[in-house]
Amino acid sequence: MTKILGQDIEFKDSNILKQALTHRSAGKNNNERLEFLGDSILSFVITKWLFHHFSDLSEGKLTIIRASLVKGVTLADIGRYYNVGEQMILGVGELKSGGFNRSSVLADMVESIFAAVFIDKGIDVVEKFILDVMHLWLQKVDPTISDKDAKTRLQEYLQKQGFSTPCYSLIEKSGKDHLQTFKMKCAVVELQLAEVAVNRSRKKAEQQAAEKILNKIEKHHE
Repeated sequence: MTKILGQDIEFKDSNILKQALTHRSAGKNNNERLEFLGDSILSFVITKWLFHHFSDLSEGKLTIIRASLVKGVTLADIGRYYNVGEQMILGVGELKSGGFNRSSVLADMVESIFAAVFIDKGIDVVEKFILDVMHLWLQKVDPTISDKDAKTRLQEYLQKQGFSTPCYSLIEKSGKDHLQTFKMKCAVVELQLAEVAVNRSRKKAEQQAAEKILNKIEKHHE
């Protein structure tokens, strides 16, 4: 029996859990592919839970709530809460640079663990596992959350505080015409905040950068 993310679970194949906890800095048999799978499984489980628990909410609100639950900041918080950093397998360089507490690493580990449970136990077990792991966060879901997009929410927040509207700028555009990638920057001068996001869509990159700014503001007020 293994305790992982606060849950007791017995793996038929212990190697899959070891792989889920192995950062790419520690070898080829790492968790990168598992993280890719875990991201989709998490999204499915949370989508299903929201669909059944909030039957009156619009698609827009459900999408925003889901995004808040599956985003990297939330997953990193989950990883820290359950001390998953103590179970990670990191390369020497990553260990020395504090990778065990790096948000991106923690978030990837959490998603990889979800994938490992799915591969070893199947969808029913991983669904219960994820909901148990995220119980505290699911309890905090606010069904009154605005369904406005990130750029609108950021602008309204700044105006309410008496600050200027955010500034969006193109940092880089790359790729062929039909496969262009846009690197956009969102800056809030008064708060000395700036975030960058990359996407095939210029508008989506702006939204993602705005969301990052909102996440920073949210963390500051916690």
